Amino acid sequence: MIKYNDPSEATFSEFSVNIREKMAFIIRKEAEAIANIEVTSEFETAVNLLLENPGKVITTGIGKAGYIAQKFAATLSSTGTPAFFVHPAEAGHGDLGMISAEDIIIAFSTSGKSIEVLEMLENARALGAKSVIGITSHVDSPLRDMSLLVLDMGGEIEEPCPLKLTPSASIAVMQAISDSIALTLLELKGFTSAEYGKRHHKGYLGAISRQKHKYDLEND
Repeated sequence: MIKYNDPSEATFSEFSVNIREKMAFIIRKEAEAIANIEVTSEFETAVNLLLENPGKVITTGIGKAGYIAQKFAATLSSTGTPAFFVHPAEAGHGDLGMISAEDIIIAFSTSGKSIEVLEMLENARALGAKSVIGITSHVDSPLRDMSLLVLDMGGEIEEPCPLKLTPSASIAVMQAISDSIALTLLELKGFTSAEYGKRHHKGYLGAISRQKHKYDLEND
């Protein structure tokens, strides 16, 4: 490889890597992180709490973890467990009022140190909402202390990012844990494809999970 004093003088090809090998490595590291999840009794307890919950299910998180929390709420809602996402920053501007004492909050944070999430949970306690399920990794995570139940992502998740900064393996773990909860609840509730179609009536999944109705286009 040609060396340059000024990196801006180099072309893309001189910094390039074996693309297929790099992509395969990233996929493998994310798959390994998922395979290393230890499904403990706490996971079963979390499912039972959600199954018996008389209140609402609220998910939260910030940054990339927040996107997983939003997706989790959407998956739960479409599979028979009504849920919604509360953005921790917006919680401080009135959205905290969506939360009540009988609700279960599921908080996502790899470090468990995201101040917006911790502040939201602290203020939710003032409304009587103390049932928090924390999904986190770091052993010194303050989120652990604020949670009724902790679902451990694993303590040493190696991010395949060459900078060791971009969360991808950890996000894949969050995704897998949340999907496992939602789909287990679906089965325990005896949720059917017909029920799925009532909630997800559009698009390809809607078309194959329900009968046609009068609002369908001819080729829908």
